[in-house]
Amino acid sequence: MRWQPPNMKKYLQESASLYLFVSVLFLLGVVFGAMLVNALSLEQQQDLSRALGQFFQSLDRPEDPDASRAASFAGTFWSLLKWIILIWALGLSVIGLPFVLIVNFIKGVLIGFSVGYLVGQYSWKGLLFALTAVVPQNLLAVPALLVTSAAAISFSLFLIRHHFFRHRGSVSRQFAGFNAVVIVMAVVMAAVSAMETFVTPELLRWVAPRLVGA
Repeated sequence: MRWQPPNMKKYLQESASLYLFVSVLFLLGVVFGAMLVNALSLEQQQDLSRALGQFFQSLDRPEDPDASRAASFAGTFWSLLKWIILIWALGLSVIGLPFVLIVNFIKGVLIGFSVGYLVGQYSWKGLLFALTAVVPQNLLAVPALLVTSAAAISFSLFLIRHHFFRHRGSVSRQFAGFNAVVIVMAVVMAAVSAMETFVTPELLRWVAPRLVGA
């Protein structure tokens, strides 16, 4: 019997309800992360403010464009790819399913905290910085994580139905579809890394002078 590649469109459509679920969970994490900003002590806020100020100053330092950007791209891509690999690994087993949900919530918390702190600390200038440094790449990175998570949950649920409820279906075909989604999302993360490496720094150099005196 000839092997047929997985139908990506059908595979994604079948997981539509899971996309909604993980999206809501992610948004709850964003809200929780934004609320955590209010729990910071004055000393913690000052430490974060100093670290952010040092980051602004580092943008004006001369650097080797080729070596620095190559290292930056590799580091950024690996840090994003680790999220994809983690979700993929968790999706391979039934016991990993709840941890996929936790990973989505934590990612939401991190983004919510970052944006919440910037806006709380710098007001509209912080919002400008967030729109420059946080939002653009996450317009691609977050959907990639959510799609990967939905695929991981879908595969875990299939394994539960297949092993415990004798659900009919090809494990290899489901696994192929899951892997295809993961590979595509890894490519998306490569595009996000390129954006962070070549586009975001230039935007930050334009925004930073407007925030130094904030």
